[in-house]
Amino acid sequence: MDSNIKPVPVTSLEAVIVDLPTIREHRLAMTTMRTQTLVILRLRCADGIEGIGEATTIGGLAYGDQSPESIKLTLDRYVTPLVVGEDARSVNAVMARVARSVQGNALAKSALETALLDAQGKRLGVPVHQLLGGAVRESLPVLWTLASGDSRRDIAEAEELLELRRHKVFKLKIGKRDPRDDVKHVAAIKAALGERAELTVDLNQAWSEAIACRFIPELEAAGVMLVEQPIARENRRGLARLAQRFDVPMMADEAVHSAHDMFDYACHEAADIVALKIGKSGGLLGVLRCAAVADAAGIGCYGGTLLEGSIGSIASAHAFAACATLEWGTELFGPLLLKDDIVVERPGIVNYALALPQAPGLGVALDEDKLSHYSRKH
Repeated sequence: MDSNIKPVPVTSLEAVIVDLPTIREHRLAMTTMRTQTLVILRLRCADGIEGIGEATTIGGLAYGDQSPESIKLTLDRYVTPLVVGEDARSVNAVMARVARSVQGNALAKSALETALLDAQGKRLGVPVHQLLGGAVRESLPVLWTLASGDSRRDIAEAEELLELRRHKVFKLKIGKRDPRDDVKHVAAIKAALGERAELTVDLNQAWSEAIACRFIPELEAAGVMLVEQPIARENRRGLARLAQRFDVPMMADEAVHSAHDMFDYACHEAADIVALKIGKSGGLLGVLRCAAVADAAGIGCYGGTLLEGSIGSIASAHAFAACATLEWGTELFGPLLLKDDIVVERPGIVNYALALPQAPGLGVALDEDKLSHYSRKH
């Protein structure tokens, strides 16, 4: 029998929680981050190949209903018995087996699918994007989030990054303060940067529909390029009303996880743009399914982040590079928010863009010493 068609069983899964310090405070509507926690998954196969994946959330349970601790528990107790012994080459079959027995837990599933694709890419000697049908683009524009909350500090930070040609689109995290103060903050930064940079704002669901109707016109007047998830994700009809009422595009983020969500939003014309994230969609293949529905409905696609580290960000880059359209760019800046990392070579942004790795698999290698140093011991 041809050795190429023999199964390659998964022999083990190991989930490690890693706590990494950030370069500064990162203020969002729901929390302030000083560290970022990653769950690193190591998937080992009978042929000696190891695949790596990452699951990341924001602020423990502040952002969503999955925490690093719950992700590790899901992987250790529920996913591992389903996966060990299965053919590592059959990514769809393994993921379908897990889906039948594990409900929800998209972040754990994303880490697993990433590790399977990384291993298969290494096995075949091709980058992950080739496994997804090939890249449509070789680099991805990346914005930067200004989230100190201080206008002068944010302006200085943006000026430095413009000078370095690292970013020319900036997202402002607002919604934690009085809306009047937030609008003044946005207007001050846009006035200082002028036409040299574009601004977006992310409310992370902080406003009511009434407050949004009151203050979005002021954001439009300030020159904001788009408004991300201004109201609660459950209020689909409300976001549809905002999208129809204002010229500035409305982007759905927390509201859209799967292709099913995307279909529902498309049917109700509830968003102009969707933020794609491998963590929300349970993996890279889920992102492509969601993007296909958005494309069919004429909804713009944007490459979002859960502030992943290097592994999750590069996995996202492979998926976003394979999307048919990605007219609104990406925000894969997560690794740059970290003081240190657990990979041998950190991804960099040159001339406002992230180059897509061309090495087999993800194209990312673990730094074993750093992984040991930052791993949570208990």
